[in-house]
Amino acid sequence: MPAPIVIVGAGFSGAVVARELAEAGIASWVVDGRSHVAGNAHTERRSNGVMVHVYGPHIFHTAFENVWKYINKFGDMVPYNHRVKATSGGAVYSLPVNLHTINQFFGKTLSPAEAQQFIAENADSSIDTPVSFEDQALKFVGRELYEAFFKGYTQKQWGVSPTDLPASILARLPVRFSYEDSYFNHPYQAIPRDGYTPIVEAMLDHPLIEVTLNKTVTPEELSDAEHVFWSGPIDEYFKGKFGNLGYRTLDFVESEDTGDFQGCPVMNYCDVDVPYTRITEHKHFAPWESHEGTTLYTEYSRLAEPGDIAYYPIRQVKEKEQLLQYVQAAQEASGVTFMGRLGTYRYLDMDVTIKEALEVAEMFLNCRRDNRPMPPLVVDAL
Repeated sequence: MPAPIVIVGAGFSGAVVARELAEAGIASWVVDGRSHVAGNAHTERRSNGVMVHVYGPHIFHTAFENVWKYINKFGDMVPYNHRVKATSGGAVYSLPVNLHTINQFFGKTLSPAEAQQFIAENADSSIDTPVSFEDQALKFVGRELYEAFFKGYTQKQWGVSPTDLPASILARLPVRFSYEDSYFNHPYQAIPRDGYTPIVEAMLDHPLIEVTLNKTVTPEELSDAEHVFWSGPIDEYFKGKFGNLGYRTLDFVESEDTGDFQGCPVMNYCDVDVPYTRITEHKHFAPWESHEGTTLYTEYSRLAEPGDIAYYPIRQVKEKEQLLQYVQAAQEASGVTFMGRLGTYRYLDMDVTIKEALEVAEMFLNCRRDNRPMPPLVVDAL
């Protein structure tokens, strides 16, 4: 073991913790099963010059000024305003659902106040406390918009009925009663000029950080470590003792073309009879570049099987008790900190991942300075 501090995973979580510890004079060993760093944020250029988000689109957006300043230390972040279109019922609309979407879909010319009243009248007011995704959608937008934009897409994306998914998933998709169609509304929005992988490489570029790729490790192999920071799946750490948690994986059909294929970076396909969820045209993620060719990803979602890359924790309503068992086990474990999307079994954007990694590193350094053990740190997984 190259260092007594072991960080499993060379994505943003692991890289931030390793860098913060190194800046404080503490050596660490970062190990990852893949052939590259940056995890699912990995980027690389294709032969046609287009920068590709290898594991699907990653847009950096945040309201945390400290996180924005932090990532800018390691790469050139270029302002980028993400816009998403959706094909539903043979027509193209803007997402998130906004005033233009509402007026176009219903064939009206409503003002913001009129649209708000119209949606309220169409929403299901009998739902007081939404439990499932479907509850939340019906309470937010009513059945027609739900079935046009959310039901089919969600079923394809998650592979389960929207009634089996928690309401919290839809909480990330606001309804806007204005013509603002930016997908995110955070003050800082950008994509790195040279991709995400060089940023993570820069974070890990320190003499006190040793990185080993193409290697998987088990908790038993790390039993002599002073401390382990684990950003892999939490149920994998405990060898699935309470059953395997559900994850979604993605399959991409990559193709190349000339010119401009769809005129936008992401086109969602909401109809359930279309087998894929979306088509991503990667050159639109770098509007400051010019390319004659174009690279497309047609994206399919399915249940992750052994050996697949886990993208999204499913977090079905019925998994709550099982998840509680893993959270309890993690709280009782010593010498290990679970972090990141897979380690805490939560959907996390990149900025939250970085923010929490900074907090984890600060806590560890404080504990070391005060000569006290690192408390079990597991963010509430419910």
